[in-house]
Amino acid sequence: MERKKWRKRARAIRLLLLDVDGVLTDGRIIYGGAGRELKFFNIKDGHGIKLLQRAGLEVGILSGRRSEAVRRRAKDLGIKLLRQKVWDKAQALEVILGKTKLKPEQVCYVGDDLVDLPVFSRVGLAVAVADSVKDVKAKAHYITQQPGGRGAVREVCDLILQAQGKWKAVTEKYF
Repeated sequence: MERKKWRKRARAIRLLLLDVDGVLTDGRIIYGGAGRELKFFNIKDGHGIKLLQRAGLEVGILSGRRSEAVRRRAKDLGIKLLRQKVWDKAQALEVILGKTKLKPEQVCYVGDDLVDLPVFSRVGLAVAVADSVKDVKAKAHYITQQPGGRGAVREVCDLILQAQGKWKAVTEKYF
């Protein structure tokens, strides 16, 4: 999508909703002893989420699977809006919109696979990570340079903050 169009969409965002497997992670699942599930999360993605929160934006997770690792990561990042084992993500989005009183155009959703498409058609900014399936990329307003689990979420956080003119305020303590 043309740069100006997604930047305009990014200025309206108040909620960043994220898929997990393939977005917050690289899509791999490791089963350890006793059936324990392990996932790899990118620390830069986590810092981007904290920067968004510092700027007053809300972040939520919408996942088709249930995972203790995801619950723990959400808690570590202060993400209270966590919906796991969601079969119908579009319906879950409608519930979230009702509870938060946000409009669809105030939501950015980041996904990577076909189950994310119903949400893409309803939000203000639909983002596909670089290694998304072809059909998801075709419907996205923006495609990240970075793949899922490798900094794609951080890229989206930075873009939103920059588009909204909040980047300098939330990062000035580092410079």
